[in-house]
Amino acid sequence: MTTETIETIEDFETFADLGLSENILKALTEMGFTKPSPIQAQGIPAVMLGSDVIGQAQTGTGKTAAFGIPVLERIDVTNNAVQALILCPTRELAVQVSEEIGRLAKFQRGLKIEAIYGGDSIDRQIRSLKKGVHIVVGTPGRVMDHMQRRTLKFDEVRMMVLDEADEMLDMGFREDIESILADMPEDRQTILFSATMSKPIMSITKRFLNDPVLIKVVRNELTNVNIEQVCFEVKPQAKVEVMTRLIDMYHLKSLLVFCNTKRKVDEIVEELQLRGYASEGIHGDLRQQQRSNVMSKFKAGVTTILVATDVAARGIDVSGLDGVINYDIPLDEEYYVHRIGRTGRAGMSGKAFSLVARDEKFRLKTIENYTKVKIEKGVIPSYEDIVGVRKARFVESISASIQEGDTDLYQDVLEMLRHSGFTTEQIVAALAKQIMGVQKNEYADTNLAWEERRGGEGRREGGSDRFERRSSGGSTGGRFERGSRDGGSREGDRRGPSSDRFASRERTGSSESRAPREPRERDGEAKRTAAPEAGMTRLFLSLGRKDHIMPRDIVGAIAGEANIPGKTIGAIDIYDKFTFVDVPERDARTVLRAMDGNTIKGKAVQIDIAK
Repeated sequence: MTTETIETIEDFETFADLGLSENILKALTEMGFTKPSPIQAQGIPAVMLGSDVIGQAQTGTGKTAAFGIPVLERIDVTNNAVQALILCPTRELAVQVSEEIGRLAKFQRGLKIEAIYGGDSIDRQIRSLKKGVHIVVGTPGRVMDHMQRRTLKFDEVRMMVLDEADEMLDMGFREDIESILADMPEDRQTILFSATMSKPIMSITKRFLNDPVLIKVVRNELTNVNIEQVCFEVKPQAKVEVMTRLIDMYHLKSLLVFCNTKRKVDEIVEELQLRGYASEGIHGDLRQQQRSNVMSKFKAGVTTILVATDVAARGIDVSGLDGVINYDIPLDEEYYVHRIGRTGRAGMSGKAFSLVARDEKFRLKTIENYTKVKIEKGVIPSYEDIVGVRKARFVESISASIQEGDTDLYQDVLEMLRHSGFTTEQIVAALAKQIMGVQKNEYADTNLAWEERRGGEGRREGGSDRFERRSSGGSTGGRFERGSRDGGSREGDRRGPSSDRFASRERTGSSESRAPREPRERDGEAKRTAAPEAGMTRLFLSLGRKDHIMPRDIVGAIAGEANIPGKTIGAIDIYDKFTFVDVPERDARTVLRAMDGNTIKGKAVQIDIAK
C-alpha cells in the first residue's frame, strides 16, 4: 500500500477551492456549507483524482460529502446504467446517504438515485431499477438479492464505496461484501471508509484496492470541543431516575440514549413512557415500517427521547440534538466517539452524559485514554434541585400565559374554587403540583451514587445480585429491591405509572425473591409475612412468576382499568402461581369489577378478595 500526501484543510478554505462544478457549489451554498471539513478537504481531491482511497473517519465528520461529491461529479446522466454503488451497514444509513447525495445533486437534472434495503418492497425497487438508476445506495443483503435476481447489473459501475466498512464486517457481511466486490469491473475505483483499521478491513483493502491513498482524521479531532462530556457514578438500579433528573435539570428537548442491548432499549423506553416522557426505541428487531415511524416522530419533535443500540443508531442524522446519554458505557471506545458525535454538530454546543455503574468504571477509563479527554465527574441533581427547576419553569409558563392575554374566559375559575372552601394558596399549590408533575419517590432522599468500597465491608453495589433494604414512607415494613447486572441483565422491578414509586413492591414473602431456605415453602403453603396496612384490602390474582409478570404489569393493569392512581396501590407479593396485591378498601370493589374477565400481559386473570 502506498500513502500519498494530501493537502490539508488550510489549503482549501472554501469548497470553491476544490474545483467543483457550479451545480455542486450551488447545492452546497443552499445547504449552508462553505468550508470543507478535514475529511472533505483531504478526501474529495483524492477521490476526484481517480485513486482508490481508504478513509478513516467517524460518524459526523462529513464523510458522506467526501465521497458523495466526487461520485456526483463523475456521473454521466445521459447513460441510464448504474455507475456508482454505495454499500452501507444499515437501512437507516442507506436512506440517510441517499438523501444527502440527493440534496447535493439538487441542481443536476436527470440524475437518479435509488436506496435498496431489506424491509422495503423489492418489487418497487425492481421497477425503479428497470427504469434506470445512476447511483445505488444499499445494504449488502439486499444488494445480493438483486444480484441473484439479475435486477442489478454492475457492467458500467465505475465507482464503488464501502461506507462504515468496519460496522458491516462486525454485522457479518464480509462474505456478501467480498462477493459484491468480486463481481465488479476490474477498472472500477474503490473508496472505503471505516472508523477503525482492523485486520479484516486491511485484508479487504489488500485484496480489492489498488495502491490506495490513506486519509485520516487525527484522533484529537474525533471528540468535538463543543461537546460537554460529564460522567455520573450511579447505582445501576437508579440509572433511570438519574437520567430523568438530568433531562429535567438541563431541559433536554431532543435526546439520544444509548444502550448495549436490545432488551435494555425496550425496558428503558417503557420506564420513560410510564414517567410521562415522550420516548421511543429503535433496534434491530423492529420492522422497517416501525423504524421509519419512530424516526419520523423523532425528527418531527413528537418524540423527544430516542433510545437506541449502537448498530441501530448508524444512519441516524438528526440536527439540533441537545445531548446524548450513555445509559450503558459502550464495550468499544470507538462506539463512544460515534455516540457523542451525534450532538454538538455544525458548531452548535451539545452535552454527553455517561451513567457509570461501579463495574463500568474501567471501561470509562479506557475511553478517556483513547480519546485523550478527561471526562469530568458530575454531581447528581438532588430531588430538591429538580423541584426548584420545575417551579421556575412553572412560573415562567404562567407569566407567559398572562402576558399573552385572552384569559377572561377562565377568570371565574378561581372564584368557583374559593366557593368550594379552598384558599388561593391551596389552589395555586394544587395547580403547580398538577402541572409540574413532580412526585416524591423512594429515591428522593437517597444517595444515588455508588460509594468506594472500604476494607472489611461486606456490602457491595452495582453488579451484585442482592437485595437492598429501602425505607418506604407510610409502610409498616421494609421494601426490598433486587440489584441488576450491567449490560443487559434484567433490572429488578419496574416502576408503575407516572412515577418510580414501584421500584419494588415485592416483600420477602415472595417464594422466588428471597434467599433459599429449608424447607422451601410451596405456593399453596406460603405464609404472609405481614398483614395489610390499615385501610387496605388484599386481593388475590391467579397469575404469578410462571406467567412472567412483574409489579409494573399489575400496577399498570389495575390503575388503567379501574381508573385509580397507581400511587395508591400498596404492597405486591408475587409467588410462582399467584400474586397478592393490596389496594385501598374504598377501591377494592371497583378493582374487582374492572378486572373481572380482564387480562394482564395478554393472559386471563381471576381476581378476588384474598382469604
